[in-house]
Amino acid sequence: MNKEHKKGSQTAKDGFQNEKDIVNKFNNWTNDKDAQSWLTIMEYILTDIDYVKAIVLSGYKTDVQVQITIKLKQAIDVENLQVKLVSNPKGFNQVDKRWVDKYVEMWSIPSEITNLLKKYTGEIKPSIKNPKDPRRMFINEYSKENQSILLNWLTKNKTLMINDIIKGRGKFSAEWMLVAQKTTENARWVLKPINIVLNHFGNGEILITKLGNIKIGNITMQRKGGDNGRKTAQMLQFKINPAELFDL
Repeated sequence: MNKEHKKGSQTAKDGFQNEKDIVNKFNNWTNDKDAQSWLTIMEYILTDIDYVKAIVLSGYKTDVQVQITIKLKQAIDVENLQVKLVSNPKGFNQVDKRWVDKYVEMWSIPSEITNLLKKYTGEIKPSIKNPKDPRRMFINEYSKENQSILLNWLTKNKTLMINDIIKGRGKFSAEWMLVAQKTTENARWVLKPINIVLNHFGNGEILITKLGNIKIGNITMQRKGGDNGRKTAQMLQFKINPAELFDL
């Protein structure tokens, strides 16, 4: 295994446009150098592989599932990949977006925290005079006491939150993150085990940004916004910069 393989990053001859391109590369693994590199990073010995079948999934943290049949083995190994396509090295990518009530179910969020989050997203209107945005409140507009209450709750539940928003739960939880530069020339990719991804993006303190959002390590929590003013702008979202994995 060469140094590029060890680092899990390499320049690709062909570009990546979507998840289907990744699937096609895996399904053509006997001729595709990138797919061979990915399988090697996953610690497969290429000469031991009998068959590879990759499929696109939707609605899960896993975007591409790869089924690998090993010669002389009865079982089929399954690898779940979360695919992030980036065109800008500093571009942010949404990793999770839901209504606050959905997060309440997932994380057993108490009513006091739920109320603060809904004021932040705009589901509950601002409770202060002259808010910066009449539709919602920013975290730095809360009282110091409420800021502290929210930060303490987030700190206590940080590990659970990060696992859910990046890795997911159940049989379709992600085991790997493949970041592919979405260009037609000079493309590059990086493939990392999900535990390294969780450690990188979750590592660091929880703080309130100058703009009044929340940073959880290298993850940004914010109101979704946009959507031409539709109600879905009031959803809560979490964003990362997947290109950071190229530097690990």
